[in-house]
Amino acid sequence: MTPLSRVFYHIYWLASGRWRWVRRHFTRPGLAVLGTLILAALLAPDTDNNLTYQALPFLLCLLVIAVCLSWLSRAPFSAARLLPRFGTAGCPLHYRVVVKNLSKRVQNGLTLLENLADSRPAFAAWMVVQRVEQKLLRSFRISGHRPLNPFKVAVVKDANVPPIQPGQEVEVRVELKPLRRGVLRFIGVTLARSDPLGLFRALTTVPLAQTVLILPRRYPLPAIALPGTVKYQEGGVALAASVGQSDEYVALRDYRHGDPMRHIHWRSWARVGRPVVKEFEDEFFVRHALVLDTFGDHQQSEVFEEAVSVAASFACTLPTQESLLDLLFVGPQSYCFTAGRGVAHVDQMLEILASVRTCSDQRFLALEHLVLSHVEAVSGCICVLLDWDETRRSFVRKLKALGVPVRVLVIVQPDHEQSLDPGPLSDEPERFTVLEVGRIETGLAKLS
Repeated sequence: MTPLSRVFYHIYWLASGRWRWVRRHFTRPGLAVLGTLILAALLAPDTDNNLTYQALPFLLCLLVIAVCLSWLSRAPFSAARLLPRFGTAGCPLHYRVVVKNLSKRVQNGLTLLENLADSRPAFAAWMVVQRVEQKLLRSFRISGHRPLNPFKVAVVKDANVPPIQPGQEVEVRVELKPLRRGVLRFIGVTLARSDPLGLFRALTTVPLAQTVLILPRRYPLPAIALPGTVKYQEGGVALAASVGQSDEYVALRDYRHGDPMRHIHWRSWARVGRPVVKEFEDEFFVRHALVLDTFGDHQQSEVFEEAVSVAASFACTLPTQESLLDLLFVGPQSYCFTAGRGVAHVDQMLEILASVRTCSDQRFLALEHLVLSHVEAVSGCICVLLDWDETRRSFVRKLKALGVPVRVLVIVQPDHEQSLDPGPLSDEPERFTVLEVGRIETGLAKLS
C-alpha cells in the first residue's frame, strides 16, 4: 500500500459519486448537451482554428434554463414498496411501488428511480480487488469472458409513473436485476421529472429503507450418480424427530438418564407412575456431505461466487425426501447445516448460502477437520473447491483412505492455462470436474 494508492482510491470514490449524480439528473439529450458544452469549453481557447467558442454561451444558457425550470415543477409524494421475500442473483425481480400524490395538482411525466445503499467499497476491499486485477494483467491472461463489476449489486430499470390525481395513489411495476447474492438494501425512492426542454430532471426523494435477500444463482444439473450408498444412522427416525418433525417410534421403555425430555410418553408415565420414553427405530438411509471451500482471494471473487452457485445447484437438485444433506463450510466458525427428512428445508440452506463469506482468518485445515469429524455418518461427499493445491489434494486423499466416495468440482478462472491432474482421483477421473467461470452451466451439463 502506497500513498498513491489512497489518491487513486479517493479519485475513484469522487468520480463514481459525481457520475452517479450526473446520470440521475441529466436525461440522454441533456448528457449530449453537457458533453458538447465540455468539448466546447476545452476547444474555446483556440479561437484562431475553430468557432466552437461561439456555442459555449448558448449551451450554458440552455442548461441553466433547464435546471431552473425543473426545480419549479417539484411536488411532494409518499411511497410504499411491496417487495417479495427472496430474489435470485442474475434473475429479474419484479415488484410494485405504491406512489401517492400529496400535492393539489395532477402530477404526470414522472419516472420512478430506486435508491440502493452505497455499494462502493472501503479502501481495504478496493485494494484487494486492485491487486487481483493487476496480477491477472501481469500474467497476460486474455479471456472472452467479461467479468462483472465486483461492487455493483443490482441494475434497476427506470419505471414510468402514470398520471396521479391529487391525493390519489397509483401502482408502479419495477424490474430489478440482482447481480450478486446477499442482502440487497434499499434506502429510498426517487420521483424524477424532466424540465420542459427535456434536458434536466428535478428529483424528489422519499426515504424508504427495506431489504430483500438475494439467493445464489442456480444451474440445472443432469441426472447424475452421486457417490455413496445407504448407511446406518444412529438414532434413525429420531434424528428427524429431534426438531419435532416426526413422532414415529417402535416401542416404549423406562426412562434412562440422558434421554431427551421430548421423547417422554406422558400418558404412559401417568398410568404406570414412572417416567416412560418412546424408543425410535434405527435406520439406514443416504446422507451426503456438501463441502464448500470458502478460502478464496477476496469476497468479490467470481470464482468464489460461482462456487457458491454450484453448491446451491446441488442443494436444490439432491433428493432430500428420503435422505439427508449436510452443508459444511468455515466462516467466522465451522458450520454444519443439515436438511432433508423433515429436519429442515432446502430453502433454509439457500438462505445460508446467500450469506456465506470468504474466510481469511483461518486455514483450509479448519474445513478438513470439520469434514473428517462428520465423515463416519455420511454416505458420500461432494466437494466444491476454489483451488487444487497440495492441501486440498491431501484432504481428498484422506477421505478416500477412509472409504468415503468423493466427487470433486474445482472452480477456475476463465481460460485456465494449467491442466489439472485428478491426483487422488486418477482411478476415478469421472468424479473429478474442472468448471471454468463463464462456462459453469456447460460444464455441469456434462456431469454423469
